[in-house]
Amino acid sequence: MSNKRILIADDEPLTRQSLYEILKLEGYSVSCAADGREALSLVEANHPDIVISDLKMPKLGGLELLREVKAIDGNISVLLMTGYGSIDTAVEAMKEGAFDYITKPILDKEIKIIIQRIFEQKRILDENKFLKKKLERDSRHKFYDITGQNYKMRKIYNLIETVAPTNANVLIQGQSGTGKRLVAHAIHSSDSIRKDKAFIEVSCGALPETLLESELFGHVRGAFTSAVKDRQGRFEVADGGTIFLDEIDAFSLKLQVKLLRVLQEGEFEKVGDTKTIKVNVRLIAATNQDLRQLIKQGLFREDLYYRLNVIPLDIPPLKERLDDLPLLVEHFLHKCSKKINKDIKDISDEAMEALNLYEWPGNVRELENVIERATILCKGRVVEKEDLPDSILEMISPSAAGSLRSRNAAINLKDALRSSEKAIIMNALEQCSGNRKKAAHILGINRTTLYNKMREYCLLKNN
Repeated sequence: MSNKRILIADDEPLTRQSLYEILKLEGYSVSCAADGREALSLVEANHPDIVISDLKMPKLGGLELLREVKAIDGNISVLLMTGYGSIDTAVEAMKEGAFDYITKPILDKEIKIIIQRIFEQKRILDENKFLKKKLERDSRHKFYDITGQNYKMRKIYNLIETVAPTNANVLIQGQSGTGKRLVAHAIHSSDSIRKDKAFIEVSCGALPETLLESELFGHVRGAFTSAVKDRQGRFEVADGGTIFLDEIDAFSLKLQVKLLRVLQEGEFEKVGDTKTIKVNVRLIAATNQDLRQLIKQGLFREDLYYRLNVIPLDIPPLKERLDDLPLLVEHFLHKCSKKINKDIKDISDEAMEALNLYEWPGNVRELENVIERATILCKGRVVEKEDLPDSILEMISPSAAGSLRSRNAAINLKDALRSSEKAIIMNALEQCSGNRKKAAHILGINRTTLYNKMREYCLLKNN
């Protein structure tokens, strides 16, 4: 059966039957209604692609039906049928969103051509929507609260969108400060079913084993000395939503057994209780440790690892995506300036170069702290190299640091590098017939960076 659905609404049985047979033979899935009210009910139930409606019908006329259909689903195309005496009304209906009108008596060839035209337009619109969405996805530099457009980050965004609607457990792995918590939030926020439910976060490494068990699973009064009343655990609070267990490697082997049962059966008991509690929770775990190495050392259960690692998600360290550094600096400058109520507009080239030469062992979290410190110390509206902490300037390699201290000594090398860079950019643009998007892709940079380079080298044509 065709997935192209058409609804015919007309109070004349012969017209309905004639159109039904014509369109059915063309391979469309066709249904009929004898009046406007019946047609509206079928639209609400089935959401057809096209509604072919007579302008004058009992109970609900074609114009009123058009308005109701567009209110239900603006993507449904409405084709009106009318006699010669009502053409003015039909034209008015087109102003309200009708695709077209056709006069009676209906000619087979004419109705076929119009229907083909409607579906062809729908196909083009769908393709445009797909391409627009793909372009936005491929070029986006922000995903929920995550900033970055490095190709590794874009792969993560796409994976999040794929995984979010499922119930699959996710294991986020990455160094401290890479943004594992933000990724967990993005997964929850992308889940259309769970996004309005609870998102519960537990930092497992911050709690000793006894407190962690009670925190996760709850306890009953008298379970231990300080248990003066019953307490819900985080799994129970997260029922229907998402629980994010950061530093999952901190779990003792005993707690790992209890967690494994929750993942397998969706049930557990509070500390000190025998009553079983059932929950429906999506689990996201995170670690900065190599769990496979912990398995070899007997510190982590292999069966739990495979339960958690249904969807592995590896977050790259900042040093592996330094092309995101300008975006991140801009983001944190705006955030920190707003936080301390200062109007910091930019960062100097010298300061930016220093940030580029640093190794960033603390990753994005360290960068945010550095930018916050710099905005506090900044005396003007532009962050300078002097506003950066000594720890960054001292850890830059001696040759790079020397370059920063005596920039004029390398002026010939700088000019040579600029000349080479300009030639490479010009060559890429020539290969792509001036298409900046394609040229940026070849060069491995984003279009904003390419635009800025073109402006720097006076390669922009005056409009």
